[in-house]
Amino acid sequence: MESEKLILPLLPLRDIVVFPYMVIPLFVGRERSIRALEKAMAEQKSIFLSTQRNANTNEPASPDLHETGTIANILQILKLTDGTMKVLVEGMQRGKILSFLENREFFEADVVRITEDAVATPDATALMRSIGGLFEQYVKLNQKIPLEAVTATASIGEPHRFADTIAAYMVFKTTEKQDLLETANPIERLNKLLSILKTELEILKIEKRVHGRVRKQMERSQKEFYLNEQIKAIQKELGKRDEFKTDIDELTQRIKKAKMPKEVNEKALKELKRLEMMQPMSAEATVVRNYVEWLIDLPWKKDPVEDKIKLTEAQKILDEDHYGLEKVKERIVEHLAVMKLTHKIKGPILCLVGPPGVGKTSLGKSIARATGRKFVRVSLGGVRDEAEIRGHRRTYIGALPGKIIQSLKKAGTVNPVFMLDEIDKMSADFRGDPASALLEVLDPEQNNNFNDHYLEVDYDLSKVLFIATANVLHTIPQPLLDRMEVIRLAGYTDLEKLAIAENFLIGKKLEEHGLTPKNVKFTQNAIKKVIHEYTRESGVRNLEREIASICRKVATTVVNTGKKTVVEITPASLNKYLGMPKHKKSPDEILEEVGVSNGLAWTEFGGEMLSIEVITTQGKGQLSLTGKLGEVMKESAQAAMSYVRSRA
Repeated sequence: MESEKLILPLLPLRDIVVFPYMVIPLFVGRERSIRALEKAMAEQKSIFLSTQRNANTNEPASPDLHETGTIANILQILKLTDGTMKVLVEGMQRGKILSFLENREFFEADVVRITEDAVATPDATALMRSIGGLFEQYVKLNQKIPLEAVTATASIGEPHRFADTIAAYMVFKTTEKQDLLETANPIERLNKLLSILKTELEILKIEKRVHGRVRKQMERSQKEFYLNEQIKAIQKELGKRDEFKTDIDELTQRIKKAKMPKEVNEKALKELKRLEMMQPMSAEATVVRNYVEWLIDLPWKKDPVEDKIKLTEAQKILDEDHYGLEKVKERIVEHLAVMKLTHKIKGPILCLVGPPGVGKTSLGKSIARATGRKFVRVSLGGVRDEAEIRGHRRTYIGALPGKIIQSLKKAGTVNPVFMLDEIDKMSADFRGDPASALLEVLDPEQNNNFNDHYLEVDYDLSKVLFIATANVLHTIPQPLLDRMEVIRLAGYTDLEKLAIAENFLIGKKLEEHGLTPKNVKFTQNAIKKVIHEYTRESGVRNLEREIASICRKVATTVVNTGKKTVVEITPASLNKYLGMPKHKKSPDEILEEVGVSNGLAWTEFGGEMLSIEVITTQGKGQLSLTGKLGEVMKESAQAAMSYVRSRA
């Protein structure tokens, strides 16, 4: 190997190695590099190309450059508008820097040419054939190298030129390329190139397998995406898509915020995906959308605020809202105490039983106030269809969930006080038995997985505090009654009604009718007369109506005569305001007369005392009963007749 020395301008390169026989364009922007190019063009058109050790160095010094580089000819140079240059160079021969020359304007170095042996030995020929075969595979897999490169390299007979040409085509690390450039022995260089080529070929094969797997996985999703985009474009042209797409996005966000259980969330997303594929104006899309909105609007997560059960507060609220009913209040407070200790609602469902107007519904509201919960009420009077409880299946037009789910959506919480009003007024027909559907709702062991026909997913009712009300018990099915703890509310006594009227009803009605206590004054005797002669009930509803009637007439008087008008309601003035008494007062004492007997009759209003007149006539000794008497009254008359005959 012979060497020749010469002095050349030097051009530092970043992240690129130029091999002999390689033609490549370079972009030059640094001042010293531009001046080196100008010097080379002015004198001999040769320049020395050396790669920087660190590509991030902007102002390299002699230690930052590799000693081995390439002597190149400048084929073309072009000045760009931004002040940089584009230069086309051709590598001619290897060279090595002996020393750097002092020059502040540009890099200049004392370079020695490296002359290589061009004779192809048998070992070199064998290596070249192996590399040629592998390079052909590399080109086919890489697809970035033109196929003509295989033909061009196959015609090269010199080992050093063959190695340099293939290395110039390939893409691998800059450090490995520099190592090849610094390898002067062609055989050794071919061995290194063979090793690099095998490694790169194996990497390309792995990449191809990975890309194949990924492409198969993405083909379907890309196809769906492409078709969906086409549908969107068509619908956008028709003016139908934007609003619908906004609705779908809104529903998706609402599903994320609803915090549903895993199974319910999966069901909602599945239905939403179906909705997205439907035409917005189709009937099926409306059904699916309503279903998804029902799932979203239902409360699924318990409120962070714990039950506010304070027994003293509960007792105070019950006393404020209701007069008397001491045993009932005591039982409710006991129930709340157990809930506070166990932190669970599981247990007997309370069923408040009593005549109309004694405060069953208002007791439920008081319990809700005492526990700090929301109150919802469902009236079951006249309900005949099981679907009213469990809902209709979605196959029916206009299907909706049952009253239970509807009320929970209205409440907006999973743990309200839920009142089932008039539970004794339900009946069954060909559409099913709603009382049987309530068996699951009111069973603490089953209602944590309540399944509404419309929702088709389980809903947890175990956190709901159910309270039922009824007027009588004999119409409630025994299995349903067995699930409830009955609390009886007896009718109010006359003294209790008097206290309720004075403490609650009169003040309430005065406020409703725009009156003040100065405008109207009720005497106790007047209230007693209203209770005894104008109402006959266990509760106080009719008493409230009669007081309201008096207030309306007083309000008329106040409007006509002035706000300072004072009206006193006395027993004597009741005829003026309420008319003639509606009921005859029962005698205070039992009359002892021949032919007259007294009997007791049960009624929903507390019972009646009946006067029974008896006469004797000629006949066969039979007892004839007249009037509409019950079986018990008839049996009592027969027993009395038998007793008289036995003593005759």
